[in-house]
Amino acid sequence: MAYNKTENKLRFDYNNMMAKNIGEHGITDKELSSAATKAYIAFDYVERHRGKDMMGWTELPYNQGEIVEDILKTAKDIRAKFDYFVVLGIGGSALGPISVFNALNHLHYNDLPKSKRKAPKFYVEDNIDPERMAALLDVIDVEKTMFNVITKSGATSETMSQYLIISDILKKKLGPDYKNHIIATTSENSGNLIKIARKEGFKTFYIPDGVGGRFSELCPVGLLPAAVTRIDIKGLLDGAQYMDKLCKKDTASKNPALMAALLQYIAMRKGNNVSVMMPYADSLKFIADWYCQLWAESLGKAVDYAGNTVNVGQTPVKSLGVTDQHSQVQLYTEGPFDKVITFIAVDKFRSEVTIPEGAEEYPNVNFLCGATLNKLINTERVATEYALLKAGRLSNTIILPEVNAFTLGELLMFFQLQTAYCGAMLNINTFNQPGVEEGKNATYALFDRAGYEDKKKELESRPEKQDKYII
Repeated sequence: MAYNKTENKLRFDYNNMMAKNIGEHGITDKELSSAATKAYIAFDYVERHRGKDMMGWTELPYNQGEIVEDILKTAKDIRAKFDYFVVLGIGGSALGPISVFNALNHLHYNDLPKSKRKAPKFYVEDNIDPERMAALLDVIDVEKTMFNVITKSGATSETMSQYLIISDILKKKLGPDYKNHIIATTSENSGNLIKIARKEGFKTFYIPDGVGGRFSELCPVGLLPAAVTRIDIKGLLDGAQYMDKLCKKDTASKNPALMAALLQYIAMRKGNNVSVMMPYADSLKFIADWYCQLWAESLGKAVDYAGNTVNVGQTPVKSLGVTDQHSQVQLYTEGPFDKVITFIAVDKFRSEVTIPEGAEEYPNVNFLCGATLNKLINTERVATEYALLKAGRLSNTIILPEVNAFTLGELLMFFQLQTAYCGAMLNINTFNQPGVEEGKNATYALFDRAGYEDKKKELESRPEKQDKYII
């Protein structure tokens, strides 16, 4: 599908980040000017490292022509043969597929009859709660299910434990034909899953070496699940490419993702260490979840490139308008001055619902009659922006003309570039996750995995818990 780029261009409004609008807690033009060099250096860093090391994600909108055709062919075959499609993955391997699926499909997709879905029911198993696995097996027929196992390393304990459970069930039910019910998405060059896939004969898609989990939605990790449910993956990539080109300017005032990064960097330096992501659209609810991993894992670092202890990062919080106006906004307007709220607005929703006439004797209800839910949700967003403005709180708004594959591709690329720019400003390694690895290694040691004996000894020497501190 061809999209009009001008009509579908994402807009970034940062008026309510500025001191001239919100007062003393805002950012001044002088502060922006003073940080211009910092922004230029960050832009230059990202440009120089494009496609290198762990920045292979920058090239995904450009270099996947053949892969996309293979994905589309495979997705068509899956739709013809299977009633269920299940992703086994965790972290970026799950949050990306979930967020795109929710954004671009019917909000009650699995409840629709197949004649309307025209695709398998879709599930993502992103945890190892035993009740959850049992519940999944209660609602699917494994003989009519395609399982997509996603792990780059092939050693992710959660995903591989799920794989072992599912493959055992499939082998017992289907014998050698079980291999036709599993697709592996993993590294081409290393890890356990690629070895298993080649031995067993699974259909395989590859995660590029320079693409980490939280930056992987625009490679087969996210594109295959999206294509199976008939999402326009070419449109996603076109939107990402368009945003990438919009961000080729080295000046923040002309580069939306660079400006967004610079504003958050300055805000962090001023003590705003919480980043609230608040879409005003149910379709974008899980984009906030995806953003939380991207922002937290990328920017939460103990040391910088010079080896200095810096303990930087901004705590991401997910919120949903208008739902969380009734649970969180009280804190945002009157609590500590430590937050930046990012609204995601939608100009045109894919449905319009009119509020009918009624309750004439109750003016404080009747005033809504004749209006639409579309007007109400956007009016409430504007009102919340104003409440924060009046309280002198930092906020900015990302506006999508509508939610479609192209604008969602723009949004994903916007956040990825913003994250890369901000990491460069903080002078940290944006693409590692040593804090995550520590927890993984401790798990391996507690399971007595070979090679983790020293870690086991380290764990055994930790302070014993005292009963007096357990009530």
